[in-house]
Amino acid sequence: MSSTRISWHLNAPRASVYRALLDPRAIAEWRVPTGMTSHVHAFDASEGGAFRVSLTYTEQTSSGKTTAHTDTYHGRFTQLIANERIVEVIEFETDDPAMRGEMTITTILADAPGPAGSGSGTHLHAVHAGLPPGVRPADNEAGWRDSLAKLAAYVEANENSPA
Repeated sequence: MSSTRISWHLNAPRASVYRALLDPRAIAEWRVPTGMTSHVHAFDASEGGAFRVSLTYTEQTSSGKTTAHTDTYHGRFTQLIANERIVEVIEFETDDPAMRGEMTITTILADAPGPAGSGSGTHLHAVHAGLPPGVRPADNEAGWRDSLAKLAAYVEANENSPA
């Protein structure tokens, strides 16, 4: 089993980033690769809480892991430390043996400098361990980079919007 490690800087406080990592509305916006739409079926953002999400390709030429054009995954939160750490275990819903198996995503947040005069920033480090053999690490990393860019845009826009 392989893994992906990725780090990202966000110009928003850790509390804002942590909230966006556990808010199902935010998840539907940022945790979806470009070229896909997201539907959050269930989401219990508590330790031990379960979730289920489907990602559907907008182009019908792409094939999904669960159905012809959709990747559905489910999972649970195994550790939540407010504003510091999230550990989740996820699994694709698939009949393809090359895509089966539990994966663990560990996300760690740390304080980082923000832009001049705008408060604090956050350093996010994520490890996506236990990738099934059918998931290329380079593809997984590209998807994470795409999603984390959307997360940064999401939290930075919300941080800078009027209350």
